[in-house]
Amino acid sequence: MTTLRIRGIGVWSPGVADWSLARTLLANGDWPASGDGRPAPTLMPANERRRAPESVLLALAVAEQACMEAGVDAATLPSVFASIYGDLSINDYMCATLRDDPSTMSPIRFHNSVHNAPSGYWSIATGAMAPTTSIAASRETFAAGLLEAACQAVDARAPVVLAAYDSAGAGPVGDIASVSRSFGCALVLDAAASEGPILRIEARPRNAVASAGDMAGTASGIAHLCSANPIAAGSIPLLASVASGVPGTFSLQLSSGLELHLELTP
Repeated sequence: MTTLRIRGIGVWSPGVADWSLARTLLANGDWPASGDGRPAPTLMPANERRRAPESVLLALAVAEQACMEAGVDAATLPSVFASIYGDLSINDYMCATLRDDPSTMSPIRFHNSVHNAPSGYWSIATGAMAPTTSIAASRETFAAGLLEAACQAVDARAPVVLAAYDSAGAGPVGDIASVSRSFGCALVLDAAASEGPILRIEARPRNAVASAGDMAGTASGIAHLCSANPIAAGSIPLLASVASGVPGTFSLQLSSGLELHLELTP
């Protein structure tokens, strides 16, 4: 079993703009049923923020929060960006435009449709020259991203930032994806640090009974968020344990035969 420290956390969802508010809500077993707003990473110039899609803003906002809380220089950190669908609204726009009038396709939206767009924006905004990885693994995306970031942190004996996110869908593409609410979180993981919540992690043969995504019995606002966004379903139990200060043990499905076993000591 590998041991890491969580040095920094970032969270964004409509109505919950940062980890400070999310921490209070989760500690109280609460979450707003709805909200508005748009992620606003300060490391991007205002004109870039206006042009960037929500998925990019979401990923950069939570990654920036986590790095600031950890007190690390974002430009020096390897990064892992984990998203199931990328930007669902842009995908819906592209499908509709290709069907109705392909010649009107926006080059900027096409550019932003690629799955690794947020990692590219992150590298430019921070000036990072460190490696960056983009991952998609269906409903197991948060677990896959967490495992990848943990492996890199252990190998480098240095901090790694993980940003996991999915933005709300639109149109038929959104209906198929079943993501009705945007959510993103970020963790700065460090295998060499001596401070921060302790996270022990191990890949094991899957126990189909145990799953951190099972939010039965939780507060209605939190349960609704988890049902509306698979990244939230995977990460909220871990974040809630940190927020409450109560140790927790969780299992995240990695594949049909593997799970990621997590033990959190706040």
